[in-house]
Amino acid sequence: MSAGLSADLPAGPIGVAYSGGADSTALLHAAAQLWPGRVVALHVHHGLQAAADHFAAHAAHTAQSLNVPLRLARVDARPEPGQSPEDAARRSRYQALARLASETPAASVVLLGQHADDQAETLLLALSRGAGLPGLAAMPERFERHGVLFGRPLLQVPGSTLRDELQAAGHTWVEDPTNTDPQYTRNRIRHRLMPALRDTFAGAVPALARTARHAAQAQRLLDELAAIDAQQAGLPPAIAALQTLSPDRQANLLRHWLREHHGVAPSAAQMDALLLQVAACTTRGHRIELRVAAGLVVRQGGALHYTPSV
Repeated sequence: MSAGLSADLPAGPIGVAYSGGADSTALLHAAAQLWPGRVVALHVHHGLQAAADHFAAHAAHTAQSLNVPLRLARVDARPEPGQSPEDAARRSRYQALARLASETPAASVVLLGQHADDQAETLLLALSRGAGLPGLAAMPERFERHGVLFGRPLLQVPGSTLRDELQAAGHTWVEDPTNTDPQYTRNRIRHRLMPALRDTFAGAVPALARTARHAAQAQRLLDELAAIDAQQAGLPPAIAALQTLSPDRQANLLRHWLREHHGVAPSAAQMDALLLQVAACTTRGHRIELRVAAGLVVRQGGALHYTPSV
């Protein structure tokens, strides 16, 4: 199970996000074997279902059997009005994992157990929403959030491989009943669409995961191009400098600016409207005020600025 793990990690303690499910169980066993004495299991108790206490007890038992310390955080993952349950749980989980990792002794990285099947599902979910390259790139292998480095070392490993090796070794795990609830789109993709794809196309899962890697590479190149154009246009971008770029490069720079500096992603319709306004802005008095995500892109002097909603 250590085949998908890389030894190229920062020195110091290594956190493993451990829910008690099969994927994180495989990751915890592999990490404990590969980095003895450095691994800390991090368990988030969401408090959303009666089985949560059982998950925590199982996590404690497994960590003790591996001689791995366990840190547990209890969170309130109930969604806010207008927020999806999946998004609320995800945000709460990352915040809790980052908080646990920052405790003394601080973990240098937190490893997550998502695998190739999860990556394929994420790509299909992005396709269903008409996502651009950032969405099609699916889940990155490494990223930083809340000041903590996260890694996904199993993205090239099929989920069936992890479960087969766990069963062969006699290791146990818990099944989260929400993983079969059809009200969640990802579960419908997992239990209805993915089996049909496997039956129709041999090697569908690794092919989809490979597509996500290609999209991620293309997005990195677009980010490099945006950085080059930002040297000319500035950030926030000057309108006159934007107008010297092709519409595609304008859109790329604007998306990069909004995503990296304000954490928002304009819809296709919003970007089209913004590009039209940039092209029409030829007089000193031309006004730009367009809604993007939950805020406004406005003209201030000769540049565009983003004002979040309050």
